[in-house]
Amino acid sequence: MTSTNETGTAAPQGVSRRQALAYLVAAPTLAIAIDLARPDAARAGTAPAVVPSLPGPAELLDLTEAQTLAAAPTSMLITLTLGTDGIVRFAFPRSENGQGITTPTAMLIAEELDLPVERVDVTLADARPELLFNQLTGGSNTTHSTYLPVRTVAAAARTRLLATASARTGVAERELRTDGGAVVLPDGTRIDYGDLAEAARVERTTAIGTRLKDVSEMRVIGRPRGRADARAAVTGTKKYTMDLDVPGALPTMVCRPPTLNGTVRAVRNAAAVLAMPGVTHVAEIPTGVAVRAETFGQCVDAVRALQVDWADGPVAGMSDADVLAELRGAQLPLAVPRVPLLTTTIDTDFTFWFSSNSALEPNCAIADVRPGSAEIWAGLQALIVAQGWIAGELGLSVSAVTVHVTQGGGSFGRKLFHDAAAEAAQASRAMGVPVKLMWHRADDFRQGRVHPASTHRIRTTLLGGEVLTWEQRHTSIGTDFSHGFGEMLLSVASKLPVGDLSVAETIYLLTQSTHYSFGVQTNLLSEVDRRFNTGAMRNIYSPNVATARELTVDRIGKRLRLDPLQVRRKFARDERSRGVLDAVAEAGEWGRALPDGVAQGIAFHAEYQSVAACLVEIDCRPGTVDREVRDGRTGPRVTRVTTAADVGLTVNPKGLEAQMIGGVMDGIAIILTSSLHLRDGHFLEASWDNYAYTRQWNVPPEMRVIVMENTSEQPGGAGELAVASAAAATATAYARATGKMPTEFPVNHHEPLHFEVKPTVPPVPASPVDGLRWTY
Repeated sequence: MTSTNETGTAAPQGVSRRQALAYLVAAPTLAIAIDLARPDAARAGTAPAVVPSLPGPAELLDLTEAQTLAAAPTSMLITLTLGTDGIVRFAFPRSENGQGITTPTAMLIAEELDLPVERVDVTLADARPELLFNQLTGGSNTTHSTYLPVRTVAAAARTRLLATASARTGVAERELRTDGGAVVLPDGTRIDYGDLAEAARVERTTAIGTRLKDVSEMRVIGRPRGRADARAAVTGTKKYTMDLDVPGALPTMVCRPPTLNGTVRAVRNAAAVLAMPGVTHVAEIPTGVAVRAETFGQCVDAVRALQVDWADGPVAGMSDADVLAELRGAQLPLAVPRVPLLTTTIDTDFTFWFSSNSALEPNCAIADVRPGSAEIWAGLQALIVAQGWIAGELGLSVSAVTVHVTQGGGSFGRKLFHDAAAEAAQASRAMGVPVKLMWHRADDFRQGRVHPASTHRIRTTLLGGEVLTWEQRHTSIGTDFSHGFGEMLLSVASKLPVGDLSVAETIYLLTQSTHYSFGVQTNLLSEVDRRFNTGAMRNIYSPNVATARELTVDRIGKRLRLDPLQVRRKFARDERSRGVLDAVAEAGEWGRALPDGVAQGIAFHAEYQSVAACLVEIDCRPGTVDREVRDGRTGPRVTRVTTAADVGLTVNPKGLEAQMIGGVMDGIAIILTSSLHLRDGHFLEASWDNYAYTRQWNVPPEMRVIVMENTSEQPGGAGELAVASAAAATATAYARATGKMPTEFPVNHHEPLHFEVKPTVPPVPASPVDGLRWTY
């Protein structure tokens, strides 16, 4: 969006951006295109400090702003159309994987068009290479980057409808108003938008000025609203990839190696497997042996029957201990020496083990590859990268590959990668038929993308009640950013305040800051070993960084004789941070009396133009820790959570509340229960039964989400916002309840496994035949 003032000239920084520009597009009915310029960044003032801290890169230009800059050049290629039926249709160039982004998008359109939300149809756009980074979903950026352009296109449509109604009726525009999807004349006569759609169209693309509503005029934005797809989800009518009926596409699965990224040497019994009931095809692909059958049950039987000679993968024989030794050897040195006679030095050191993305929907895709063309259906977050890779793999032009974006059942960063779509395309090409490919649960845990293991060191020096220096060193197994974020950052590299760094280092610096006035600060990333299949699991580095930071802040508070709330309030760099801390402290009854073994922890985290705080109560008493749950991991239990979110401007409080609750569950799992165990070159977990994500028996009985009053006219990110603060608060509560600061996460990683390890050959367990036994 290009901001203009009343005379039509460019508005300087700080001038209201409610005057906006869009384009009328030549089309059969009214169509509007967006024009977008970089929105003003909402920056909170920093707190004064005795030892001032210079702003870090993330406080000058963070990742979400970089994403918005990268998307801006192609924004005018996104259009909204109004049909003669009065329905507004918008093909949203983002991915919907359960985060509910179509609902706030419909709300933005309804707000500016004075239209019932029910008359806005938001669908997911197919891959369009010309959109570039406008089709990359990630980094909690969607609402932030589309808020102004989507409002602009809707406001421009309203302006055009008023002009069209004025021309038809002879009534001056200033005497007309809009309400409920109609233009209303002074005498109360209503002209439905649908009746104006054809007359409002233009023959050639034309610029149109419009005015956005002031926050005080909004009647839809900021009001709680249920998700547009809620009924379909709970009634089972919502269509995910595996629900689509693509002619000829039959169930397909892949037999995978016993070690991570192993390869096929030979298949000894392909003919015998092909003769099994329902099996139609057997074919080698780069990641294993694909089988196609009439049902997925028959696919499982075929995968289990295959006899394959495998070559070991690149990490064959490795275990957790090997990974930890490698990480320790790659840690960057700390610059500030220990000077015990002059200052107090606090050193902390933490380990975070591999973990899974935990998406409920298995990786899946449908592919129909034919001579000269390919068609793909999948819930993808990086469409253009997927389309380009598949085109290159198949030897086709990009225009010959059609990629349809489907509704996804969870992602948490997993669907930034097109692994399933790539395999589906490879299998369809090898077999010469359409395939409906789905990973087994065991595939995802043992061969899929994982959040990298890492270590974290902090050294801080104190003198006279102040913090003089703060050093953080995050050392990690390499995170794969080949899904499009690297190209996105390169497109705006000249505007990034990070110098000549790698993609991972740039993303780290654009997402991580210390949050406190802790004197001279450094916060550096080091990555090693890219042999693992990794990905940017929900919130990328933040949960680990925040947990290490907030545990260390508690150590600082103890040394300065300040309780955890006091030390955060004293050193927090801005009022928004203190605001969320005060909100959770009051609502969560910070400092209330609790029995021995039960304690509170508090933490906050700022990212993506938003800030969140969390107050956790945890029960670490033996009666709780040692309780028994069938085939489950129990241990300490978080019993009460109070979390607050300041996202600048809240579009849908109900959606924000849901996002925060989901993030809290992730944070609890990261600290207490969920990790993957590496042994002999493969992960031991092979199903949801094995992976100890936060389950019902570990969910807090009491939870409250506080949505803070608006502090900006622009929304920040919310998709990942709660994870880091919830993880850190859980860790600090655990430390206070047990009297010992935890240094490895999850805290139960080295406890005996709560499951019997499934074999790696065959690579998937047999289909269950006793489901009813587990139902009641």
